[in-house]
Amino acid sequence: MARAGLTADRVTLAGAELADEVGLDHVTMSAVARRLGVKDASLYVHVRGLEDLRGRIALLAADEKTIRIAEATAGRAGKDALMAFANAWRTYAHDHPGRYTATQIPTQIDPELAARAPGPRRAVELTYSMLRAYALAEPDLTDAVRLVRSTLHGFVSLEAADGFAHARPAEDSWARCLDALHALLEHWPAPREGDPS
Repeated sequence: MARAGLTADRVTLAGAELADEVGLDHVTMSAVARRLGVKDASLYVHVRGLEDLRGRIALLAADEKTIRIAEATAGRAGKDALMAFANAWRTYAHDHPGRYTATQIPTQIDPELAARAPGPRRAVELTYSMLRAYALAEPDLTDAVRLVRSTLHGFVSLEAADGFAHARPAEDSWARCLDALHALLEHWPAPREGDPS
């Protein structure tokens, strides 16, 4: 019998909080059960196992990050939107390192659960929408989306791993990277000869 008050959402949130504290790799079903004050077996009434829990954490994080980005970029365009988008992304990664990691790890997510979670789909829509001011057409628009995601994810991942050993503050490099990203988006290179359109 399921413990009163225990739900899949509550188990997921406990796992997400634990991931932020100790890292996603250290989240186990036993650790989540201890956090909730229940026996391990009680969790399996609500989630199928560790892989399912990680998938649920990833969907929760995608929803949270998307909401932050949507709020930050509302009513903004061009460089202003790009800066707000990027800063909301980085702040979320700093505030919730374990959850952020979960969004980057492929997991077997229940298709029915994924279909009900708006975060991943909305994240793609927000990125394309933010880039609309740069007047890029396909396939350049998709390439630009990939560039933005790669740049932001690369920077915050290196930062989280203490990968910037230089004395220059990461904050200064972040600002210059965003300036450079904006300049590139404004002056997007012409297609190379022979590229498919």
